[in-house]
Amino acid sequence: MRRISLWAGLALAVAVMTGCPPTYPKCNNDEQCQEKGEVCVQGQCQECATDANCREGFTCQANKCAPKPPECTTDTACGTGRICEAGKCAEAQCKDDSACNGGKCQAGRCQAPKDTCSASTDCGEGQECQSGKCVTADASSKCDYSPVPFGFNESTLDSSAQSRLGELAACIKASQGKITLGGHADERGTEEYNLQLSNRRAAAVKRYLVDLGVPGNRLSTVGYGETRPVSSAATEEGWSENRRVEFQR
Repeated sequence: MRRISLWAGLALAVAVMTGCPPTYPKCNNDEQCQEKGEVCVQGQCQECATDANCREGFTCQANKCAPKPPECTTDTACGTGRICEAGKCAEAQCKDDSACNGGKCQAGRCQAPKDTCSASTDCGEGQECQSGKCVTADASSKCDYSPVPFGFNESTLDSSAQSRLGELAACIKASQGKITLGGHADERGTEEYNLQLSNRRAAAVKRYLVDLGVPGNRLSTVGYGETRPVSSAATEEGWSENRRVEFQR
């Protein structure tokens, strides 16, 4: 019995002398903070002690990793012959216009000529993109105003119709005047239903053109139902010709 008490007392003495591991966030060394991905700083587990404890692009501030401030925010901070790009100082893109392929060198950067373009949307009102240059559009004479076809009982635009309207929108914006969108349906179905369907088709075309930037006040819609067929043939080919939206100028 005395021998057991002696060993228990000895174990207690060793524990007191060596001490138990401190409870997080207290610490004696970095190993006790590793589980949290931290380091021991003055007896406390912290996110960092120096910049080396932070990932690239971050710096240690008040024992917390914070994004490094940008090297620059303006060209002035970078000195002569250098410019500020994405928060870092870099060599200027140009010294004079000769390095800009027809553009202008302004404050160390190449500026494209105002009349260059990659698409008509890059050009101003009344212009279109031709061979990389913005030129005055010969508006309505080049617009494809052929009817937009629809599937049976459909009032949504398929990919082919969307592509055509995408081209037509730029042409309409470059021209003048108002356009009436006339919706039509084939003879199948009731007269009332076909009238509603033709109105929905006209509205779908207008909505798509407006989304592409055509002013809504230049477009009006009307539904004719089945009353104005272009084909009298009671065949699929004839019916498909009658399912359409026409552009009336």
